[in-house]
Amino acid sequence: MKSNTLKLCGLALVCFVFVFSSCVPKRDLVASQLRTRQLQSDSARMASNIGDLQDRITGLKNDISNLNDQVASLSHNNNAKENQLAQSKEALQKQQQKLQQLQDLLDSQKQKSEALRKKMADALSGFNSNELTVTQKNGKVYVSMQENLLFPSGSAVVSTKGVDALAKLAAVLNTNPDLQIDIEGHTDSIPIRGKFQDNWELSTARANSIVRILVGRYQVSPLNLVASGHSQYDPVATNSTPEGRAKNRRTDIILSPKLDELYNLINQ
Repeated sequence: MKSNTLKLCGLALVCFVFVFSSCVPKRDLVASQLRTRQLQSDSARMASNIGDLQDRITGLKNDISNLNDQVASLSHNNNAKENQLAQSKEALQKQQQKLQQLQDLLDSQKQKSEALRKKMADALSGFNSNELTVTQKNGKVYVSMQENLLFPSGSAVVSTKGVDALAKLAAVLNTNPDLQIDIEGHTDSIPIRGKFQDNWELSTARANSIVRILVGRYQVSPLNLVASGHSQYDPVATNSTPEGRAKNRRTDIILSPKLDELYNLINQ
């Protein structure tokens, strides 16, 4: 009897458990399904967000790569410009040094020219200003000798007083062997008559006569001498007055420092 009772109780318990287990898990299942769907939705949204973030990361990486390229390009350009600037500064410095050397050389030539002018003026101080003048212009020394000192009218034969003046001039020239010496004959505009065909021939003959005396009698180097005639075409005064024509009848002895050193420096 007791055994049957226990069996009945067990059977009832089984039924209760079965009924209870068939009701409670169904609610949990529904809730679980809802949570699953929610999680799936959240997962999809997160996946979408992750995709967007990955796209943004990719975009940012591209931007960073482009910026790095720009930085590299700017750095290269900056280096090139710095090199170019350095080269320009170096070239400018060299030009400034060259300019200073040229200026120093010109100043030196000017000082030498002034010293030569003074030396020549001292050597020729015994002659009057209406016979000769010694001036300096454009780095050159001009010894201008009038016809009344050097030649009789219409002649190319140097007078005794003229030879004396040339002797004093030659003494200075021989102590300055690096000078370029230009002998220029000039006349007035009155046509010449007699021995010479025209004023061209007279002015040239007078320049040649002075060259021959300087070279033959006083041993001035012929390598430094140039003779030329200018006739009436380089006047220093008007030819319409006797005083002006007298000034135009002259022989200019132009002394120039040799500029080889200056030209070499310019051509460097």
